[in-house]
Amino acid sequence: MNARLTTDVWVSAYLTRLRLVDIPVFVTRKGDATAGSVLVKLNTLDGQAQAFQRQFDLMSGEREWVTLATGPEAEVDASLSKQAGFDPDLWVIEVEDKQGRHLLDDPSLA
Repeated sequence: MNARLTTDVWVSAYLTRLRLVDIPVFVTRKGDATAGSVLVKLNTLDGQAQAFQRQFDLMSGEREWVTLATGPEAEVDASLSKQAGFDPDLWVIEVEDKQGRHLLDDPSLA
């Protein structure tokens, strides 16, 4: 997430970008509008899911999306719930796409 953008602005842009290419997306947990962290769950609608979090890469100095959890959807949901227990400001966004598209690598969302 760009440091100049508030979380709610980034989330709004992300939701719009996905909806423009007809990928269903939902905010399943709304966190702090200004500085909340964001986790993205990719539900491939086959019982499997993946969760992504943003982290800072010390080598490149860039923030990148990395996998937090992957596997059966119930296990990924449990991981997300655990994270929410640690961070009351956390946002959780759920993307539903059988093709596994999440657009987190889209440069327009950097």
